[in-house]
Amino acid sequence: MKQFGLIGFPLGHSFSKKYFTEKFERENIAARYDLYELSDISEFEVLKNKPELCGLNVTIPYKEKVIQYLDELDDTAAQIGAVNVIRFIRENDGALRLKGYNSDAIGFDSSIKPLLKAHHKRALILGTGGASKAIDYVLRKNGIETTFVSRKSKPGLFTYDQLDKTILADNLIIVNASPVGTFPHSDECPDIPYQYLSDKHLLYDVVYNPAETLFLKNGKKQGAEVVNGEGMLIGQAVAAWKIWNL
Repeated sequence: MKQFGLIGFPLGHSFSKKYFTEKFERENIAARYDLYELSDISEFEVLKNKPELCGLNVTIPYKEKVIQYLDELDDTAAQIGAVNVIRFIRENDGALRLKGYNSDAIGFDSSIKPLLKAHHKRALILGTGGASKAIDYVLRKNGIETTFVSRKSKPGLFTYDQLDKTILADNLIIVNASPVGTFPHSDECPDIPYQYLSDKHLLYDVVYNPAETLFLKNGKKQGAEVVNGEGMLIGQAVAAWKIWNL
């Protein structure tokens, strides 16, 4: 039986496991999807040699760290510098080749593009992990200027305590690319000055559980358009399945 799965740490509730398990049952596909919680990326060295594995998804905190174990990246993943899909290619001589892809970019692009308006010219990306790199790539591809926001001060970034009325007025898209606000920490949200949001803002949260995070609730109170990460997740899962079956 073909095996697929997800690597990351920690792994609690998994959209991907539910999505693919239901897909395999619904479409009568002889395959299974498992969660592989790796406490260190070095554990991937053993996992990759499971003979039944055909593909993996990758989540926090390994979207960048896993690259060192791959033989090849597709062009998009190489440009982004982060991988969330691994295709296991088994050659006729038995050799294994691992190729990395980024379906986060595909999912985010398909879900945000219908929401983009003429006044959306600049965006703030909250967080600097692997997901944020895919989001940055997509926004720039759509002609939107981006600035990352981080807790630590770095050249070219904003820190959260630098955000003010002027900066928010100049950046009408705000994407939470961090895990802040994910269940069971639903009472948390990124530390931005929500009072300066308006009905011209678009708030996008990659978090999907809960469906309406505190980040989105705070934006909605100010009249902002809000969207959660479910569309991105479904889009990246559909793309992952296509990649594994190339």
